[in-house]
Amino acid sequence: MDTDVLIVGAGPTGLMLGNQLARRGVRAQIIDRHPGPARETRALGVQARTLEIYAHLGIVERALDMGRRASGANLWAQGKWMANVPLDVAGDGVTPYPYILVLGQDDNERIMGDRLRELGMSVQWNTELTELRQRADRVDATLRQSDGTRCTITAAWVAGCDGAHSAVRTACGVAFQGAPYEHVFFVADTVATGGMVPDQVNVYLWRDGFHLFFPMRGQDHWRVVGIVPETLRDRADVDFDAVLPSLRQEAGETLAFLQCSWFSTYRIHHRAAEHFRDRRCFLLGDAAHIHSPVGAQGMNTGLQDAYNLGWKLALVVQGRADPALLDSYPAEREPVARRLLETTDRAFRVVVSDNALAGLFRTRILARTMAFAMRRKSVRRFAFRVVSQTGIHYRSGPLSQSQDAFPGDAPQAGDRFPWMKLRLDDEGARADLFAVLDDTRFNLIVVGLPAPAPDALGFGELLKIHAVAEDPANDVELARVRIPKPCFYLVRPDGHVGLCGARLDATALARYAFDRLRLTH
Repeated sequence: MDTDVLIVGAGPTGLMLGNQLARRGVRAQIIDRHPGPARETRALGVQARTLEIYAHLGIVERALDMGRRASGANLWAQGKWMANVPLDVAGDGVTPYPYILVLGQDDNERIMGDRLRELGMSVQWNTELTELRQRADRVDATLRQSDGTRCTITAAWVAGCDGAHSAVRTACGVAFQGAPYEHVFFVADTVATGGMVPDQVNVYLWRDGFHLFFPMRGQDHWRVVGIVPETLRDRADVDFDAVLPSLRQEAGETLAFLQCSWFSTYRIHHRAAEHFRDRRCFLLGDAAHIHSPVGAQGMNTGLQDAYNLGWKLALVVQGRADPALLDSYPAEREPVARRLLETTDRAFRVVVSDNALAGLFRTRILARTMAFAMRRKSVRRFAFRVVSQTGIHYRSGPLSQSQDAFPGDAPQAGDRFPWMKLRLDDEGARADLFAVLDDTRFNLIVVGLPAPAPDALGFGELLKIHAVAEDPANDVELARVRIPKPCFYLVRPDGHVGLCGARLDATALARYAFDRLRLTH
């Protein structure tokens, strides 16, 4: 093989997958048809779950330094402030990062690209995939290089991270079902003053659509996303001055733009690949699913695709797991993507419908209903878990198994294991559990039970055991996240629970390793 994994596309998803494979010692080659990294991008919101992954990758502090933390979101309608969603309050205790980090896709790519080079891997720019031929034991990929010449390389596996116009998806003949929205959108990088609540996302609903103001790093720096008015929709020469009247009409006469350094218009599609795996090829990110910008989910979903596939692909490449483990990637990620596509599409149609009744519903009924609902703590917590992606689970996935029935509000098999601060030995201080868990291995968390001997569990050096000490402060934390005692949780490298139960049975753990995870030794 010329490489174990060929990654096509060096956007956020491809860079995340490359990082996950490189830190596990897997040979991977990343190519991209563009001349270099993106300079201007539309994706902005980095959700809490992504920041948790960045922490394991060692890049979260740089991301936080470069971005702007939005501690909440404000809803406006008909020029009036309607509601506030305090993300820092709603996410308190759920994650170390209870906010949306406003950081452009280009900056995210820069951070992940720098980390990738530190791990000894680089991107081959100006290199385009032109043909794929799948065989029983490999994939032959024909590439057109920067000088126009062609070469063919062999790879054990191919990851299509190459966006909405994916060459991998096309070569595999996978349908990309869906359609474009009729609306035209714009994005503008501005310096502006007005009634916007500082350091928070401001959402302006109006009868013909919406405008979003994202706080960026720097004084009065706002990224504005909105809908081009219908009368301008078919014009090819729309500029920032053309959309200013609608902005001022809905965001208030006090709104003043001092500068616009970048303006672009674009259309949005809602589509999903018919399936995310075709034999030795996988689809991730925008190559697998694209949807509306509601909730700032797109880039983050692609990063979670890569985080889900990365550890599985590494185990298979290294001969530690049977290739059948890779079937769990589409089994787990396809339902997440389709559910996201359905919910964002429904929400999007509500906020962009041109129908006059829909406009009244959007600015009067919807705004007031949301304002009322957000007063309730339970609603704010639920909304945060959805938007932050900390609530994504794989409970129905093939790798999720419960030995015993836990209460309904307890973490279940398939859930993201909750964030806590615990004392893990009799003399140590309380530690951030997420900082302790090793995401290159499985982690067995034992509560109120004797820790087993590692050699009998079937994981070898792939497993790290954490025994939670008997301590009153630990009991408070465990009760807060509804973890019963006694119990154990086997946490996968991506932070989701694989196996859990009240009785720790070494034989059952070993059987899970071989039957579910398909570990070979």
